[in-house]
Amino acid sequence: MNLQVSEIKQDLQQFSGSEIIYSFPLIKTKYTEGMKYLATAADAYWLITDVSVIAKSLMDKSYFIIIDFKRLSIEQQDYSGCMAVIEYSDGNGKVFETHRYNVTDFPLDELRMYFVDGTLMLPSEY
Repeated sequence: MNLQVSEIKQDLQQFSGSEIIYSFPLIKTKYTEGMKYLATAADAYWLITDVSVIAKSLMDKSYFIIIDFKRLSIEQQDYSGCMAVIEYSDGNGKVFETHRYNVTDFPLDELRMYFVDGTLMLPSEY
């Protein structure tokens, strides 16, 4: 990891809107400057790839998808050893999918992202 967790959290607060939109040509997903920063600072391009693929598959259910990453505490982990959960929802209580991760090196305990019309962004960039 390039930066400490507190630095990443603080730096993420600076993103509001996005002047530059990046893309993954292979999966044809767009993402904002804040997501680019996060991927670089936290060595988390895997996260952008994973959530983009799943969110794109859910676009027929909603054009606006909320993606919540949550690291589980030892007490919350189940028998399978799941360390983190990513939940895809409409933001109004309807959960489309939940993915469990047995291993993660993502430094933050929680993160919310939006996937709107094929673009992945931080909530402050919406």
